[in-house]
Amino acid sequence: MVDRGRKPSALASTPGLPPQPQVAFSSDNSRVTATLPTGESVSVLLYGATVVSWKDKNGHEKLWLSEAAKLDGSKPVRGGIPLVFPVFGTAPDHAQTKDLPQHGFARSSRWEFLGKSTSESTPTPTTPAFAATATSAAGAVAAAAADLSVKLDFGLSSSGLSEDARAKWPYAFNAIYSVTLNTDSLTTNLVITNDDERSWECQMLMHTYLRVNDITSVSIHGLENASYVDKTTSPISTSTQTTSALTISSETDRVYTPAGDDPASIPITVFEGDQPKYTVLRDNLANVVVWNPWIEKAQGMADFEPKDGYKNMLCVEPGAVATWQVLEPGDAFEGAQTIVLGGKTQN
Repeated sequence: MVDRGRKPSALASTPGLPPQPQVAFSSDNSRVTATLPTGESVSVLLYGATVVSWKDKNGHEKLWLSEAAKLDGSKPVRGGIPLVFPVFGTAPDHAQTKDLPQHGFARSSRWEFLGKSTSESTPTPTTPAFAATATSAAGAVAAAAADLSVKLDFGLSSSGLSEDARAKWPYAFNAIYSVTLNTDSLTTNLVITNDDERSWECQMLMHTYLRVNDITSVSIHGLENASYVDKTTSPISTSTQTTSALTISSETDRVYTPAGDDPASIPITVFEGDQPKYTVLRDNLANVVVWNPWIEKAQGMADFEPKDGYKNMLCVEPGAVATWQVLEPGDAFEGAQTIVLGGKTQN
Protein backbone atom coordinates (compact mmCIF):
# COMPACT_ATOMS: atom_id res chain seq x y z
CA MET A 1 0.00 0.00 0.00
CA VAL A 2 1.28 3.45 -0.91
CA ASP A 3 1.90 5.73 2.04
CA ARG A 4 0.14 8.93 0.91
CA GLY A 5 1.89 10.87 3.62
CA ARG A 6 5.15 10.31 1.75
CA LYS A 7 3.93 11.30 -1.71
CA PRO A 8 6.28 13.49 -3.77
CA SER A 9 6.12 17.19 -2.97
CA ALA A 10 5.41 18.01 -6.63
CA LEU A 11 2.13 16.16 -6.36
CA ALA A 12 1.32 17.74 -3.03
CA SER A 13 1.59 21.25 -4.51
CA THR A 14 -0.13 20.64 -7.86
CA PRO A 15 -2.64 23.48 -8.20
CA GLY A 16 -6.29 22.89 -9.00
CA LEU A 17 -8.12 24.43 -11.89
CA PRO A 18 -8.61 28.19 -11.55
CA PRO A 19 -12.13 29.58 -11.17
CA GLN A 20 -13.84 30.02 -14.55
CA PRO A 21 -15.80 32.95 -15.99
CA GLN A 22 -19.54 32.70 -15.46
CA VAL A 23 -22.12 33.44 -18.16
CA ALA A 24 -25.80 33.90 -17.29
CA PHE A 25 -29.01 34.96 -19.03
CA SER A 26 -31.64 37.27 -17.61
CA SER A 27 -34.95 35.65 -16.65
CA ASP A 28 -36.57 36.84 -19.90
CA ASN A 29 -33.57 35.77 -22.03
CA SER A 30 -33.10 39.34 -23.27
CA ARG A 31 -29.63 39.88 -21.81
CA VAL A 32 -26.45 37.87 -21.35
CA THR A 33 -23.90 38.75 -18.65
CA ALA A 34 -20.35 37.44 -18.31
CA THR A 35 -18.39 37.77 -15.07
CA LEU A 36 -14.70 37.01 -14.54
CA PRO A 37 -13.52 35.29 -11.33
CA THR A 38 -11.80 38.55 -10.40
CA GLY A 39 -15.14 40.43 -10.49
CA GLU A 40 -15.15 42.27 -13.82
CA SER A 41 -18.39 41.97 -15.82
CA VAL A 42 -20.05 42.86 -19.11
CA SER A 43 -23.76 42.74 -20.04
CA VAL A 44 -25.11 42.62 -23.60
CA LEU A 45 -28.72 42.96 -24.75
CA LEU A 46 -29.71 40.64 -27.59
CA TYR A 47 -31.66 43.63 -28.90
CA GLY A 48 -29.05 45.38 -31.02
CA ALA A 49 -26.28 43.25 -29.45
CA THR A 50 -25.88 46.40 -27.37
CA VAL A 51 -23.32 46.36 -24.57
CA VAL A 52 -25.19 48.08 -21.74
CA SER A 53 -22.74 47.59 -18.86
CA TRP A 54 -19.01 47.11 -18.32
CA LYS A 55 -17.78 47.06 -14.74
CA ASP A 56 -14.32 46.71 -13.24
CA LYS A 57 -13.50 44.32 -10.41
CA ASN A 58 -14.75 46.84 -7.83
CA GLY A 59 -18.13 47.14 -9.53
CA HIS A 60 -17.46 50.60 -10.96
CA GLU A 61 -19.36 51.20 -14.21
CA LYS A 62 -17.28 52.30 -17.21
CA LEU A 63 -20.09 52.97 -19.70
CA TRP A 64 -22.77 55.66 -19.52
CA LEU A 65 -26.35 54.51 -19.88
CA SER A 66 -29.29 56.91 -19.86
CA GLU A 67 -31.73 56.39 -17.01
CA ALA A 68 -34.48 56.69 -19.64
CA ALA A 69 -32.92 54.20 -22.07
CA LYS A 70 -35.42 51.72 -23.50
CA LEU A 71 -34.15 48.20 -22.78
CA ASP A 72 -37.30 46.40 -23.95
CA GLY A 73 -36.56 46.43 -27.66
CA SER A 74 -38.97 49.27 -28.42
CA LYS A 75 -36.23 51.61 -29.69
CA PRO A 76 -32.41 51.76 -29.91
CA VAL A 77 -30.63 52.04 -26.58
CA ARG A 78 -29.37 55.45 -25.47
CA GLY A 79 -25.96 54.63 -24.01
CA GLY A 80 -23.63 51.66 -23.73
CA ILE A 81 -22.19 50.60 -27.10
CA PRO A 82 -24.84 50.61 -29.84
CA LEU A 83 -23.77 49.18 -33.21
CA VAL A 84 -24.10 51.32 -36.33
CA PHE A 85 -24.53 49.44 -39.64
CA PRO A 86 -24.97 49.69 -42.62
CA VAL A 87 -25.22 53.51 -42.57
CA PHE A 88 -23.91 56.22 -40.25
CA GLY A 89 -26.56 58.86 -39.63
CA THR A 90 -28.80 59.12 -42.67
CA ALA A 91 -27.78 59.12 -46.32
CA PRO A 92 -30.65 60.43 -48.45
CA ASP A 93 -28.36 60.68 -51.49
CA HIS A 94 -26.99 57.15 -51.23
CA ALA A 95 -29.11 54.82 -53.35
CA GLN A 96 -28.59 51.65 -51.31
CA THR A 97 -29.23 53.08 -47.84
CA LYS A 98 -31.40 56.16 -48.47
CA ASP A 99 -34.52 54.51 -47.04
CA LEU A 100 -32.94 53.26 -43.82
CA PRO A 101 -33.48 54.89 -40.42
CA GLN A 102 -30.71 56.81 -38.69
CA HIS A 103 -27.65 54.60 -38.04
CA GLY A 104 -29.19 51.63 -39.87
CA PHE A 105 -30.79 48.49 -38.47
CA ALA A 106 -28.06 46.67 -36.52
CA ARG A 107 -28.85 48.49 -33.28
CA SER A 108 -32.59 47.82 -33.59
CA SER A 109 -32.53 44.15 -34.60
CA ARG A 110 -32.53 41.13 -32.31
CA TRP A 111 -29.25 39.25 -32.54
CA GLU A 112 -28.68 35.58 -31.82
CA PHE A 113 -26.32 34.51 -29.03
CA LEU A 114 -23.87 32.10 -30.66
CA GLY A 115 -21.92 31.04 -27.57
CA LYS A 116 -18.98 31.84 -25.33
CA SER A 117 -15.32 30.91 -25.18
CA THR A 118 -12.65 31.46 -22.57
CA SER A 119 -8.89 31.74 -22.72
CA GLU A 120 -6.07 32.18 -20.29
CA SER A 121 -2.42 33.14 -20.37
CA THR A 122 -0.66 30.81 -17.99
CA PRO A 123 2.36 32.33 -16.16
CA THR A 124 5.68 30.70 -17.05
CA PRO A 125 8.85 30.40 -14.94
CA THR A 126 10.31 33.45 -16.71
CA THR A 127 7.43 35.83 -16.05
CA PRO A 128 7.03 38.14 -13.04
CA ALA A 129 3.57 36.68 -12.47
CA PHE A 130 5.06 33.24 -12.03
CA ALA A 131 7.79 34.47 -9.71
CA ALA A 132 5.27 36.30 -7.57
CA THR A 133 2.94 33.34 -7.18
CA ALA A 134 5.04 30.21 -7.52
CA THR A 135 5.51 29.92 -3.77
CA SER A 136 2.05 28.43 -3.35
CA ALA A 137 -0.51 26.42 -5.26
CA ALA A 138 -3.17 28.95 -4.27
CA GLY A 139 -1.05 31.74 -5.71
CA ALA A 140 -0.68 29.91 -9.01
CA VAL A 141 -4.43 29.40 -9.23
CA ALA A 142 -5.03 33.08 -8.44
CA ALA A 143 -2.60 34.18 -11.15
CA ALA A 144 -4.27 31.96 -13.73
CA ALA A 145 -7.69 33.33 -12.77
CA ALA A 146 -6.41 36.89 -13.16
CA ASP A 147 -5.32 36.10 -16.74
CA LEU A 148 -8.68 34.68 -17.82
CA SER A 149 -10.83 36.34 -20.47
CA VAL A 150 -14.26 35.51 -21.84
CA LYS A 151 -15.61 36.13 -25.35
CA LEU A 152 -19.31 36.34 -26.21
CA ASP A 153 -20.33 35.88 -29.85
CA PHE A 154 -23.51 37.19 -31.48
CA GLY A 155 -24.87 36.79 -34.99
CA LEU A 156 -27.23 38.62 -37.33
CA SER A 157 -28.06 37.85 -40.97
CA SER A 158 -30.39 39.23 -43.59
CA SER A 159 -32.84 36.40 -42.88
CA GLY A 160 -33.11 37.60 -39.27
CA LEU A 161 -34.16 41.15 -40.16
CA SER A 162 -37.67 42.49 -39.92
CA GLU A 163 -39.72 42.58 -43.13
CA ASP A 164 -39.44 46.35 -43.11
CA ALA A 165 -35.63 46.30 -42.87
CA ARG A 166 -35.34 43.67 -45.62
CA ALA A 167 -37.57 45.75 -47.87
CA LYS A 168 -35.46 48.86 -47.33
CA TRP A 169 -32.11 47.05 -47.67
CA PRO A 170 -32.59 43.91 -49.82
CA TYR A 171 -29.04 42.56 -49.65
CA ALA A 172 -27.84 39.26 -48.22
CA PHE A 173 -25.26 39.58 -45.45
CA ASN A 174 -23.94 37.87 -42.34
CA ALA A 175 -22.59 39.64 -39.24
CA ILE A 176 -20.61 38.20 -36.37
CA TYR A 177 -20.08 40.43 -33.33
CA SER A 178 -17.69 39.43 -30.55
CA VAL A 179 -17.42 41.05 -27.13
CA THR A 180 -14.29 40.07 -25.17
CA LEU A 181 -13.89 40.93 -21.50
CA ASN A 182 -10.42 41.04 -19.92
CA THR A 183 -9.45 42.20 -16.47
CA ASP A 184 -8.34 45.62 -17.74
CA SER A 185 -10.02 46.00 -21.14
CA LEU A 186 -13.06 45.41 -23.30
CA THR A 187 -12.82 44.49 -27.00
CA THR A 188 -15.68 44.63 -29.50
CA ASN A 189 -15.13 43.13 -32.96
CA LEU A 190 -17.56 43.18 -35.88
CA VAL A 191 -17.20 41.12 -39.09
CA ILE A 192 -19.61 41.83 -41.95
CA THR A 193 -19.73 39.42 -44.92
CA ASN A 194 -21.47 40.00 -48.24
CA ASP A 195 -23.54 36.86 -48.94
CA ASP A 196 -25.27 38.43 -51.91
CA GLU A 197 -24.64 37.98 -55.62
CA ARG A 198 -24.39 41.76 -55.89
CA SER A 199 -21.85 44.18 -54.47
CA TRP A 200 -23.04 46.66 -51.89
CA GLU A 201 -21.66 49.53 -49.81
CA CYS A 202 -21.78 50.06 -46.08
CA GLN A 203 -20.49 52.02 -43.11
CA MET A 204 -19.74 50.71 -39.63
CA LEU A 205 -19.30 52.34 -36.22
CA MET A 206 -19.25 51.45 -32.52
CA HIS A 207 -21.13 54.23 -30.75
CA THR A 208 -19.35 53.96 -27.39
CA TYR A 209 -20.61 56.06 -24.46
CA LEU A 210 -17.75 56.32 -21.95
CA ARG A 211 -18.56 57.28 -18.36
CA VAL A 212 -16.57 60.20 -16.92
CA ASN A 213 -16.77 62.04 -13.60
CA ASP A 214 -16.70 65.61 -14.95
CA ILE A 215 -16.67 66.45 -18.64
CA THR A 216 -15.06 69.84 -17.93
CA SER A 217 -11.91 68.08 -16.68
CA VAL A 218 -11.69 65.73 -19.67
CA SER A 219 -9.19 66.01 -22.50
CA ILE A 220 -8.82 63.72 -25.53
CA HIS A 221 -5.33 63.01 -26.85
CA GLY A 222 -4.27 61.47 -30.17
CA LEU A 223 -6.17 63.80 -32.50
CA GLU A 224 -3.52 66.45 -33.09
CA ASN A 225 -3.33 67.41 -36.80
CA ALA A 226 -6.34 65.23 -37.54
CA SER A 227 -8.81 66.45 -40.11
CA TYR A 228 -12.42 66.50 -39.01
CA VAL A 229 -15.95 67.20 -40.13
CA ASP A 230 -17.84 69.44 -37.72
CA LYS A 231 -21.53 68.51 -37.78
CA THR A 232 -22.56 71.30 -35.37
CA THR A 233 -21.98 74.07 -37.92
CA SER A 234 -24.37 75.17 -40.63
CA PRO A 235 -23.41 74.31 -43.23
CA ILE A 236 -21.31 71.36 -42.04
CA SER A 237 -17.65 72.37 -42.15
CA THR A 238 -14.24 70.72 -42.29
CA SER A 239 -11.19 71.70 -40.29
CA THR A 240 -7.97 70.42 -38.68
CA GLN A 241 -7.30 69.85 -34.99
CA THR A 242 -4.47 72.24 -34.16
CA THR A 243 -4.15 71.64 -30.42
CA SER A 244 -2.55 68.59 -28.80
CA ALA A 245 -5.67 67.89 -26.76
CA LEU A 246 -9.38 68.29 -27.44
CA THR A 247 -11.53 69.58 -24.57
CA ILE A 248 -15.33 69.76 -24.40
CA SER A 249 -17.06 73.01 -23.47
CA SER A 250 -20.07 73.03 -25.80
CA GLU A 251 -22.02 70.70 -28.07
CA THR A 252 -19.48 68.56 -29.92
CA ASP A 253 -20.15 66.32 -32.91
CA ARG A 254 -17.05 65.71 -35.01
CA VAL A 255 -15.91 62.95 -37.36
CA TYR A 256 -12.11 62.74 -37.07
CA THR A 257 -9.59 61.05 -39.31
CA PRO A 258 -6.36 60.90 -37.26
CA ALA A 259 -3.21 62.05 -39.04
CA GLY A 260 -0.68 59.64 -40.52
CA ASP A 261 -0.40 56.89 -43.10
CA ASP A 262 -2.41 54.50 -40.90
CA PRO A 263 -5.08 56.52 -39.05
CA ALA A 264 -6.46 53.40 -37.36
CA SER A 265 -3.15 52.80 -35.57
CA ILE A 266 -3.27 56.04 -33.55
CA PRO A 267 -4.37 55.43 -29.91
CA ILE A 268 -6.98 57.81 -28.56
CA THR A 269 -6.52 58.47 -24.84
CA VAL A 270 -9.12 60.11 -22.61
CA PHE A 271 -7.70 61.94 -19.60
CA GLU A 272 -9.49 63.25 -16.54
CA GLY A 273 -7.22 65.94 -15.19
CA ASP A 274 -3.69 64.60 -15.64
CA GLN A 275 -4.67 60.93 -15.28
CA PRO A 276 -5.38 58.64 -18.24
CA LYS A 277 -8.83 57.08 -17.83
CA TYR A 278 -9.33 55.17 -21.10
CA THR A 279 -7.21 54.36 -24.12
CA VAL A 280 -9.14 53.42 -27.25
CA LEU A 281 -7.26 51.21 -29.70
CA ARG A 282 -8.73 50.67 -33.16
CA ASP A 283 -8.27 47.97 -35.77
CA ASN A 284 -9.20 48.80 -39.37
CA LEU A 285 -11.45 51.66 -38.24
CA ALA A 286 -9.90 54.85 -39.61
CA ASN A 287 -12.38 57.34 -38.14
CA VAL A 288 -13.25 58.50 -34.63
CA VAL A 289 -16.47 60.33 -33.83
CA VAL A 290 -16.37 62.51 -30.72
CA TRP A 291 -19.81 63.47 -29.44
CA ASN A 292 -21.31 65.22 -26.45
CA PRO A 293 -24.79 66.82 -26.70
CA TRP A 294 -24.14 69.48 -24.04
CA ILE A 295 -26.99 71.39 -22.44
CA GLU A 296 -29.52 72.30 -25.11
CA LYS A 297 -29.44 69.09 -27.15
CA ALA A 298 -29.62 66.94 -24.00
CA GLN A 299 -32.77 68.81 -23.03
CA GLY A 300 -34.33 68.00 -26.37
CA MET A 301 -33.81 64.22 -26.25
CA ALA A 302 -36.65 62.39 -24.51
CA ASP A 303 -34.54 59.31 -23.73
CA PHE A 304 -31.57 61.28 -22.33
CA GLU A 305 -31.75 61.26 -18.53
CA PRO A 306 -30.77 62.90 -16.32
CA LYS A 307 -30.73 66.03 -18.43
CA ASP A 308 -27.38 67.02 -16.92
CA GLY A 309 -26.01 63.57 -17.79
CA TYR A 310 -23.88 65.19 -20.49
CA LYS A 311 -21.50 66.09 -17.64
CA ASN A 312 -20.78 62.41 -17.05
CA MET A 313 -20.47 61.00 -20.58
CA LEU A 314 -18.28 61.23 -23.63
CA CYS A 315 -18.78 59.35 -26.86
CA VAL A 316 -15.54 58.19 -28.51
CA GLU A 317 -16.76 56.14 -31.46
CA PRO A 318 -14.38 54.15 -33.69
CA GLY A 319 -15.78 53.63 -37.15
CA ALA A 320 -15.38 53.51 -40.90
CA VAL A 321 -17.78 56.29 -41.85
CA ALA A 322 -15.91 58.99 -43.79
CA THR A 323 -16.30 56.92 -46.98
CA TRP A 324 -18.25 53.84 -48.07
CA GLN A 325 -16.82 50.35 -47.79
CA VAL A 326 -17.48 48.42 -51.00
CA LEU A 327 -18.03 44.70 -50.46
CA GLU A 328 -18.03 42.45 -53.51
CA PRO A 329 -19.86 39.11 -53.30
CA GLY A 330 -18.09 36.94 -50.72
CA ASP A 331 -16.00 39.82 -49.35
CA ALA A 332 -15.87 40.67 -45.65
CA PHE A 333 -15.06 43.81 -43.69
CA GLU A 334 -13.80 43.57 -40.13
CA GLY A 335 -13.31 46.32 -37.57
CA ALA A 336 -12.60 46.32 -33.86
CA GLN A 337 -11.93 48.49 -30.84
CA THR A 338 -10.22 47.73 -27.55
CA ILE A 339 -10.91 50.06 -24.64
CA VAL A 340 -8.10 49.79 -22.09
CA LEU A 341 -8.53 51.17 -18.60
CA GLY A 342 -5.88 53.83 -18.07
CA GLY A 343 -3.08 54.31 -20.54
CA LYS A 344 0.08 56.34 -20.95
CA THR A 345 0.71 59.04 -18.37
CA GLN A 346 0.65 62.59 -19.68
CA ASN A 347 4.02 64.20 -20.37
